Amino acid sequence: MVAGIFVGALASAVLAAGSGGTAAPDGYWMKTDARFAPPTALVPSAALTYDMSLVPAAAHIQVSQHIEASGATTVRLKVEGLKPGYAYGVHVHQKPCAADPAAAGGHYQHTVDPVQPSKDPAYANAENEVWLDFKADAQGAGEAVARHGWGFRRDGATSVVLHDEKGMSGSRVGCFTVPFGWVTGTG
Repeated sequence: MVAGIFVGALASAVLAAGSGGTAAPDGYWMKTDARFAPPTALVPSAALTYDMSLVPAAAHIQVSQHIEASGATTVRLKVEGLKPGYAYGVHVHQKPCAADPAAAGGHYQHTVDPVQPSKDPAYANAENEVWLDFKADAQGAGEAVARHGWGFRRDGATSVVLHDEKGMSGSRVGCFTVPFGWVTGTG
């Protein structure tokens, strides 16, 4: 019976922080990874490529998240197998990936209308969004990290989208649906 109570308490803590991660004394941790596949692949993947010249099928992506007890959030990105030497823009987006690249919605923004993100530079910037831009090395690997003093709203951040240029815009060339955790009391 004590084991059942412990499992129930642990499950409640994880659900309060978000799915797919672990509640810990120093906050919440989540790590997930996948191989990119085209939307029409026989075996579906949480990571979709829309441009195989920049994001080849079977390229690897890993995203991790740490939410500190204060609510501050760190998101890390690691990729392998992308186009060597290419500079990618990467942002956290609002909705899950789908066959249509636009299905991932707009960038997650901390301060602004959560339904309709702003393109105004006052809101569409690396301080108000999670930007993970990087340049792939000679082997096609890259990584980036972003840390903010705030956390995601519940169901507000659901994917990581790779764009064909750094900064605020660019065509969507890949997408990875991620089970981000959220800060309790934010929606």
